Amino acid sequence: MSSAAGPLLTLPVHQALVAARAAGAASLRCSLDLDRSTTAVDLHDDSWSWNARRFPYLQDCKDRTIYYWTANGFQPLARYGTSLVKLVPTPWGAPTFEIDGIKMLPTAKLSPYADAERKVCLIAPRGKRILDTCGGLGYFAAWCLHGAAAQVSSFEINADVIWLRSLNPWSPASTSNLTLVHADVAACIAGIADASIDAVLHDPPRFAIAGALYAQSFYQQIARVLRRDGKLFHYTGSPNRLSRGRDLAREVAQRLRQAGLTPAIEGDGVLATRGRTVRGGVP
Repeated sequence: MSSAAGPLLTLPVHQALVAARAAGAASLRCSLDLDRSTTAVDLHDDSWSWNARRFPYLQDCKDRTIYYWTANGFQPLARYGTSLVKLVPTPWGAPTFEIDGIKMLPTAKLSPYADAERKVCLIAPRGKRILDTCGGLGYFAAWCLHGAAAQVSSFEINADVIWLRSLNPWSPASTSNLTLVHADVAACIAGIADASIDAVLHDPPRFAIAGALYAQSFYQQIARVLRRDGKLFHYTGSPNRLSRGRDLAREVAQRLRQAGLTPAIEGDGVLATRGRTVRGGVP
């Protein structure tokens, strides 16, 4: 964590601070950046200090909440615009986020950061031009850069999610190899040239929230911008499988096939490859 960044607190870190103070300790090593690193904190009766600044102990520190430092003290790392967008801690350090209480990244069995690594490996990013359709916290983009992608174009429609990303130590900063665009990819993809993308990562919100990102017309656009042998990984999860018997991954695979891609179910999504031609005659 840079000295310019403010501290981030979670319930376990705050409990450790309070417990160390109660035990009479003068200092404590802990993480103030969601387990990206550890740092030394000096403890006082009424406050704690870090980087020559004093911070108060919280009167009410809640679980499943990340607190960030503002001019008005520690505040939950959340915003309410058209919906409540909130950064949520996980046991693995790298946080997930929620929109109106709906978890946007899988965290049941592993870190959302590690989950992104597995999915990015499916499209083999080295040297590739990659379209990241729904950037979110940027975990796909981070692993693309780690995997030596040539260029990542990441779209995110929600300004509040971009704000969460700016305060999340696990999110990548924009670089010459990573462009973050605040825009709706469904509206912008028509402006991307034919066969100019080597791989696509598509992790849309649920169908009920973003139906346009599951539309046949959108899949046609993905097929159009992909080069021959280019790959797409489309995260679907398994919503309504138990309650309604719906198999979203197979529905998506069928639409991708109709768009001219060759799909296969892969884990919690669909991995598809563009062949020699796609519908519409693009070679």
